[in-house]
Amino acid sequence: MSVAEVAEPPVTAPQTDGRTDIILSVRGVTVGFGTKIILQDLDLDVRRGEVLGFVGGSGTGKSVLMRAILGLIPRRSGSINVFGHDLSTASEKERRSIERRWGVLFQQGALFSSLTVKQNIQVPMREHLRLSPRLMDELATLKLELVGLPQDAGDKFPAELSGGMIKRASLARALALDPDLVFLDEPTSGLDPIGAAAFDSLIDNLCETLGLTVYMVTHDLDSLHSICDRIAVLRYKKVLAIGPIDDMMANDDPWIESYFRGARALRRT
Repeated sequence: MSVAEVAEPPVTAPQTDGRTDIILSVRGVTVGFGTKIILQDLDLDVRRGEVLGFVGGSGTGKSVLMRAILGLIPRRSGSINVFGHDLSTASEKERRSIERRWGVLFQQGALFSSLTVKQNIQVPMREHLRLSPRLMDELATLKLELVGLPQDAGDKFPAELSGGMIKRASLARALALDPDLVFLDEPTSGLDPIGAAAFDSLIDNLCETLGLTVYMVTHDLDSLHSICDRIAVLRYKKVLAIGPIDDMMANDDPWIESYFRGARALRRT
């Protein structure tokens, strides 16, 4: 049984650009803290079913944009449209319906240390659904299996898990409500190359089997090459370029060239 069987139907159909569904649209977004502007008049579209990699220099605002989309930090101007709804004008009921259709994996996992893994996975269920404890236990077990964790991991606390297991447990929580859209913030950071490759493979498989759309903030060149359909480059407070990896490799902007074809990038070939 999936959460979709007990959840309410989607609030509305997504936008379309005439060629493909647009599940997330950002227009003219400006975000700042005090007198410092982090993002300015930024535009970005995320297509249904794609894995979009979002890259940029350290401290340029990659995670800031993700948090602005999620409503965790305010924006000074611009609009954010998700699943056909403008988040600025959505009612509380619409907002809750929208939030039920996305899942989030934060960079450090952000698991509640005082809860077991199974209880962490159940947090979104308790917030958005009315389910019996038995059904929540069954669903949490299914999510553990989905991300490749053993059942006994569900009874452990985050402190008892390895870094790779924390990432997978956090992903299981992100998938708790069977979302359409998943946000991943540096999902492979802190993992060894084998663990990072395994996590990339997991994301790729989940996208194929569940039809997920993934918005992924990352620095991992291997992830960008192996699982991203398109890559958006944040530079000068805006999206400087967006396209598949071949477009990035051919781009002659000095920063993009250094990022994708510099000395460190060449060592992966």
